[in-house]
Amino acid sequence: MTDKKIDFKVDYSKLNIFSEHNVKDPRYPMVLSVPHSGRVFPQEFLAHTAVGIDELRSNEDPFVDELVMEASNLGIPMITLNIGRAFIDVNRDAVEIDPSMFYNYPDPENAAGNKRCRVGLGLFHRITANRKNIYDGLLNYEEAQERIKNVYAPYHARLQKMIDRCSKKFGFCLVLDCHSMPSKICNIMQDNRQIEFCLGTLFEQSCPGEMYEFFMQRLKEKYNVSLDCPYSGAYISFNYCQPRKNIYTLQMEINRSLYELEAVYKKNANFQYISTDICDAVIDLANFLLDFKK
Repeated sequence: MTDKKIDFKVDYSKLNIFSEHNVKDPRYPMVLSVPHSGRVFPQEFLAHTAVGIDELRSNEDPFVDELVMEASNLGIPMITLNIGRAFIDVNRDAVEIDPSMFYNYPDPENAAGNKRCRVGLGLFHRITANRKNIYDGLLNYEEAQERIKNVYAPYHARLQKMIDRCSKKFGFCLVLDCHSMPSKICNIMQDNRQIEFCLGTLFEQSCPGEMYEFFMQRLKEKYNVSLDCPYSGAYISFNYCQPRKNIYTLQMEINRSLYELEAVYKKNANFQYISTDICDAVIDLANFLLDFKK
């Protein structure tokens, strides 16, 4: 990366930041969060990236919003981010910023950061899933703060409101955070059979065992399911998990090869079949929660 300064301003008034579905009258003590399936990039951003939109899309969780939509339509509130993950990653803490990405970062010596930043996948992604640099220069830190204000903060504010409404009605809430994972990762994690679903529980800390065990057994009727490997949960799972307030989280990762032609970002012939299986399992979990004793 060069010392070139990259300056632009995004007109956020032109963007539909997130979509919400079936929020007025929730039928179940569950909220669906889909933070990484967004396919929209601000034009001002695209004009200053070193890679094309297809390469940027390698960082997203393709079509996950569509995979779980039917479950939401049966009465589960859902929020989906419409903005592409390569622009800003709402499944990161707002402090997970790599100072080296900016020409005017205010205090690089005391940067919080963490490992995800150092490998390029912090709040602002530096690289794509194929390890290509997204920018050919240094960003303006003030512009980055505008991304937080106009994309990150509204998503989390709305998700929190949905959780509060659910918890008020039912006395508790389970946030099912929905993602997908590359098949190449799933293939190397087990010698005998690739992982098809991974449930992340922050190593069995994010929700009562009865919840994730029910969901796991339901998925295992047809699929190979792992627990906390290769993913145990990230910021959304950690941030919204508050057992003392009866708010729980569970992360679901879906092997992309089940439903997608990964090389071309298109649905495969099994998409609807997989979607039906997922939604059936999610609704079964939602019904299980109705009888759950806190």
